[in-house]
Amino acid sequence: MKKTLTTLALMSLCQIASADEGMWMPQQLPQVAKQLKADGLKLDPATLTKLTEFPMAAIVSLGGCSASFVSPQGLVATNHHCVYNSVAHNSKPERNLLANGFLANSLDEELPASPGSRILVTTDVSNVSTKIIDKTTAKLNGKARVDAIEKNSKVIIAECEKDAGHRCNVYPYYGGLEYYLIKQLEIKDVRLVHAPPEGVGKFGGDTDNWMWPRHTGDYGFYRAYVSKDGKSADYSKDNVPYVPKHFLKLAKDNLKEGDFIMALGYPGRTNRHRLPSEVAYTFDWNYPTFVKSSGDMLAIIAKETSDNPDAKLKYAGQVAGINNYYKNRQGMLDSYAGSDILARKTKEHDELKAWINSNPARAKEFASDIDQVEKLIAERDTLAKRDFYLPNSSPRFLSTARVFYRLSNESTKADAERKAGFQVRDLPRFKAAADAIERNYDEKVDKALVLYNLSKYAAQAKADRSANFDAAMGIKDGMSEAELKSLLDTMYAGSKLGDKAARGAWLTAKPEDFKASNDSFVKAAVAMYEGGLKREAEEEELMGKIQLAYGNYMKAKIAYMQSKGQAVYPDANSTLRVTFGKVSGRDHGTADGLAWSAFTTVNGIPPKATGTGEFNAPAAQLAAIKAQDFGKYVDPQLKTVPVNYLATLDITGGNSGSAALNAKGEFIGLAFDGTLDSIISDWDYNKTNSRSIQVDLRYMLWQMKHVDKADRLLKEMGAE
Repeated sequence: MKKTLTTLALMSLCQIASADEGMWMPQQLPQVAKQLKADGLKLDPATLTKLTEFPMAAIVSLGGCSASFVSPQGLVATNHHCVYNSVAHNSKPERNLLANGFLANSLDEELPASPGSRILVTTDVSNVSTKIIDKTTAKLNGKARVDAIEKNSKVIIAECEKDAGHRCNVYPYYGGLEYYLIKQLEIKDVRLVHAPPEGVGKFGGDTDNWMWPRHTGDYGFYRAYVSKDGKSADYSKDNVPYVPKHFLKLAKDNLKEGDFIMALGYPGRTNRHRLPSEVAYTFDWNYPTFVKSSGDMLAIIAKETSDNPDAKLKYAGQVAGINNYYKNRQGMLDSYAGSDILARKTKEHDELKAWINSNPARAKEFASDIDQVEKLIAERDTLAKRDFYLPNSSPRFLSTARVFYRLSNESTKADAERKAGFQVRDLPRFKAAADAIERNYDEKVDKALVLYNLSKYAAQAKADRSANFDAAMGIKDGMSEAELKSLLDTMYAGSKLGDKAARGAWLTAKPEDFKASNDSFVKAAVAMYEGGLKREAEEEELMGKIQLAYGNYMKAKIAYMQSKGQAVYPDANSTLRVTFGKVSGRDHGTADGLAWSAFTTVNGIPPKATGTGEFNAPAAQLAAIKAQDFGKYVDPQLKTVPVNYLATLDITGGNSGSAALNAKGEFIGLAFDGTLDSIISDWDYNKTNSRSIQVDLRYMLWQMKHVDKADRLLKEMGAE
């Protein structure tokens, strides 16, 4: 692999990096080998770089959550909230799997996961920076640069995906300074195996979310299926369980405070390299607006589903997701308030610019791009403010029709010439999304949500609205909420996209079919098409300028931090990372100074259990706790069964379901959350406060053995 500037910087700096901070790319780990061994890792750190060997080959992505193989029959362990949509998808009021839990007693009883579910096993990572930003592309700017990067990416991806059954993607690192090709085995037949009742898997609900102490059994199981010849295949009753090359073994030793721990997974996004202006925009405007909007939307969904149990099930996954981000963003705002984060980021940025300008060669290489990126980011954030309400002002089926019409138009081109995201490789994703609507959409709820956002959007000055959207929807200045509602009523009534068969037919329709249609949402989609392409081109012109300037800004920042002896790791971007630390409580917790112990236990469940709502622990579980029916899962120090534990792992969204491993690489639980005052570390890492929350393997096994009677799975996992 060619060593770029950032790779060389990492190699020289990683030895002095703080182990607690950083979501490390597997190939970086040899550079922190001394720290890993000093912290207690018993494995050779070099083995963690081998993606097809133990333990990395057991780690998988669900495309938004992390997971891992835990048996030789393709059994996959992840969080309850990561299988939540699949449980909801298979639930009906008369068979409420969310409330009661689900356990397949045989392979035949396992249920198809929600449409579009995937298990992705990373098999190769390669640096393709010089192929993406080749000599020709390096000279381009604006949309021409975006188009060239996309073209180069598609060529590389197409070549990679000649290996049937694999999904390949190119990911940017360090603000587009480097690019890596990620190759993954794509398992398309995913089935739900086991999920405990909501009173276990989501015990504490949104009240306890991001909080400590915690007593949540946030675990669930999928199984990967393939064709009889071991190939990736769509769902079929003839498929067989996938046999992974490696799977995680369950830890036999009792976990205790101070033990080494690492988490392997796919963290989504962090923002530690952002400009001060981006910090200010986010915390002064974007997050407060998001929190207000999210709270209002949750209230709307609750109102519109209050008398409709089926609609409530359909929106359960969306409600859980909104609630999660609602509390996350509010927690970040609380941590940010009164802090010195912006002042510190501004000081650091000013010092970077002073360092650049203190040397003529550096000033020539970096100064203009630093000034340019600040102006471009300000322009982007202004546009984001303008368009905040626009996406959610579009009815669900109008958005669907727009995507289908774009797909139809792109399908008239050679595959290599189509817009990325609309190629042949993307067709299964579109079909899955169309099928999933059947169990995650209700017209009454959708209309109420759209009306809320449309009222906000329509109240903006005409210059701040999209003329294209206004014309297609019939939006005019000064429209009242009643007029907007009447407009929506007419549009919804004029469409048949709510019918599954009718909706599916549009996936293969020709552009002329769309143009001839009288369906209200399809007509609006056709009317918005050309204007949408124009707006996309304008956005890509800005994106291309930002990509060029931001990449050079990151190059300067890496060189500056290297000059100070500081490590530079890439922000999280949904690719495979490793983080490590210690099982550890906190000597300060709440505002009154109470310390946090490292573990919670089942003894804390009955006092919280109310029998209703978020704290509705199952009667069978409470009975087992009362009888102290703990079997072999009692911790010798705690004298009872541990539930959750804290660790100093550096994680974020996307790490949900990450396998927590001990020093020998054995499975000790699942990461599922952080504490509310530490989530600001997405932007500003705080070593003192940062704690991850894991569900203890022993609690999972106890619940499965003594309450849910999941003996078949326990035997399969080697727990019996």
